[in-house]
Amino acid sequence: MPNIDLDFVQHLTLEERAALVSGKDFWFAAKVPGVDKMMVSDGPSGLRKQADPDDAVGLNKSVDAVCFPCSALTASSFDEQLLFKLGNHLGIAATAENIGILLGPGVNIKRSPLAGRNFEYFSEDPLLAGRMATAYVKGVQEEGVGVSVKHFATNNREDQRFTSSSNVDERTLREIYLAQFERIVKEAKPATIMCSYNKLNGIQVSQNQRLLTHILRDEWGFEGLVMSDWGAVVDHVAAIKAGLDLEMPGKGAESVNEIVRAVNDGHLQESILDKAALRVLKMVEKWQPKHAVNYDKEEQHDFARQLADESIVLLQNKHHLLPLNDTQSIAVIGELAAKPRFQGGGSSHVNAHRLVTPLEAMPASATYAQGYQLEHDKIDNHLAAQAVELAERSDVVVFFAGFPEAMESEGFDKQSIALPTNQNDLLDQITQANSHVVVVLQNGSVVEMPWANQVDGIVETYLAGEAVGESTWDILLGKVNPAGKLSESFPLRLVDNPTALTFNTDRDNETYHEGLFVGYRYYDKKQLPTRFPFGHGLSYTTFGYQGLNVENQSDHVHVSLQVTNTGERAGKEVVQVYVQNLVSQIEMPVKELRDFAKVDLQPGEATTVEFNLPRRAFAWYNSQTDAWQTDNGQYTILVGSSSTDLRLSQSFKLTIGTPFLSRITGETYVSDLLANRTPKIDQALETTGLGKVFDQLLANQANRALFANIPLRSFTVTGVKPETISKFIQLVNN
Repeated sequence: MPNIDLDFVQHLTLEERAALVSGKDFWFAAKVPGVDKMMVSDGPSGLRKQADPDDAVGLNKSVDAVCFPCSALTASSFDEQLLFKLGNHLGIAATAENIGILLGPGVNIKRSPLAGRNFEYFSEDPLLAGRMATAYVKGVQEEGVGVSVKHFATNNREDQRFTSSSNVDERTLREIYLAQFERIVKEAKPATIMCSYNKLNGIQVSQNQRLLTHILRDEWGFEGLVMSDWGAVVDHVAAIKAGLDLEMPGKGAESVNEIVRAVNDGHLQESILDKAALRVLKMVEKWQPKHAVNYDKEEQHDFARQLADESIVLLQNKHHLLPLNDTQSIAVIGELAAKPRFQGGGSSHVNAHRLVTPLEAMPASATYAQGYQLEHDKIDNHLAAQAVELAERSDVVVFFAGFPEAMESEGFDKQSIALPTNQNDLLDQITQANSHVVVVLQNGSVVEMPWANQVDGIVETYLAGEAVGESTWDILLGKVNPAGKLSESFPLRLVDNPTALTFNTDRDNETYHEGLFVGYRYYDKKQLPTRFPFGHGLSYTTFGYQGLNVENQSDHVHVSLQVTNTGERAGKEVVQVYVQNLVSQIEMPVKELRDFAKVDLQPGEATTVEFNLPRRAFAWYNSQTDAWQTDNGQYTILVGSSSTDLRLSQSFKLTIGTPFLSRITGETYVSDLLANRTPKIDQALETTGLGKVFDQLLANQANRALFANIPLRSFTVTGVKPETISKFIQLVNN
């Protein structure tokens, strides 16, 4: 390959440069003399390389590849090391297939449970999504394969995704919807970023210069390539100007001609085209596969099983029914046991190497009944009767329930989060026939559970990959102690979700009325109970928390505590650290996840868990100053096993930020002034005599609330001269 630099680009013909910024076809970047084309492929949970090069849209099967658990499940591991290893495995598989760029991971926030692509995304929380994805990206790229982090940004619904506008205020955009992308860019340096289909505040993302250039490149320092989602480009010339480098897929000669015309007509500067073309060539230079390798798919299958084992969430376990033992007579009911939903639809769909169903993996003491049909939601009385009869004569029932693929996929949003009628009806009959029922869920996103109080056990497997059968029974039989934690809140009802009033009601606009209050941030603020809270997950052992200590350091806050396995089995616990801001007088969630760690403990073993929280963990985005602001003052650190199971807390005064009253003005209220007194403020109060005035007015308890709630400029009504107030302000600020 020649030396790729700007000089090389400028020696190419205009047509060759125009070809570079337009994909050659559905899966390949264009080639030019001396530089070969490079293949990209879908693959967030396993490769979806099309075996037939002429099969652009994937009508036929993709290559044989291991199907790993979906991101909705892997995020529940809260385990960055595992996500890094997942990235390694995907990178190895991509190398074997001569793939240069893997399209994924998807890191959009789970704003609404109805969003059809939630199975492909990590979390409702940007810290968790960012940490999981950063580890994943590093793992893939360590193997010499680049990634394309998607979908940048605010692509939080599927219906009308090509044309609708996501309307978001600046603070919410920065704190919730961009924060995970920012972390990935700064810490993992991904090869590419994929821009989304939608508009952001009325501007098409593919031609949104503020997003693609000013924020992504100028603020965050991104040096890679920006590509479009497939078909996201509306105006190719405007997109190139805004910071898009590669249109995917290209439109053939039409794409080349429109760029050539724009340069010749003076509508596109040649220097801008050259920058984009150079980035495409640099991508190919760095990430073009050097050689194909063979890899062990059975080892990858075993890792898929391990990943699911570590991620499956035990939601409920009344009377310690689980784990089961193989001496019990077990009724396995539900067609999903025989035909499991183990992967997502659309670009996530993999031609699985070796699917092991729960039916194939069930113990010898288990007996199967279909119970219902997946292809529709009509009740089949004959199948139901057989299932009820089996339940009546069994010690315990394992009922497989979930959403058929027709209910949730890329390309459309859901209408409901209720299970199909035939499943809910049969489950009601089963719980009347047997009081020992465990429900195993196979679903891409949140499920309503009106039957939750009627069953002993609930196990969330999401879409667990091709080892779904093995991993499900690993948990049910106690071969593996469950350690997964929910990466999203499960509301009691769909209408409890903050987006329920407006999601998908306007074809042209999706307005984020709830602002910051997404997921647990909303349920906390409204004091709304959930079916299962964010961060929730049970174990077959128990853990004790003690000895919380919080200390200000020079540039971070150090948090430490001791965690002990107080049960009789080895197990893993996810220790979650939340921060409550009690000083900033702006809209604030009750608390926000700011760190977590997974610990592995033997029975009786204790360990000290330590966290270093940086300034950003206490910051909020000030849209008036376009900067992150950390206010000194009162905060509380809360530590626990879920967002509602908080075992320890400690209040402290933060000192590593800036004073809450960093600048005093006539708009500053007396209550704020006196609550944040400094030696400088006290000196200015004494020098100007304002201190005596305040003392006199506030000494009377009846007047205290009134006068404390007056800004400085209005104290002229008490007889204070304007020049006295001005002098005080000058003294404090200087």
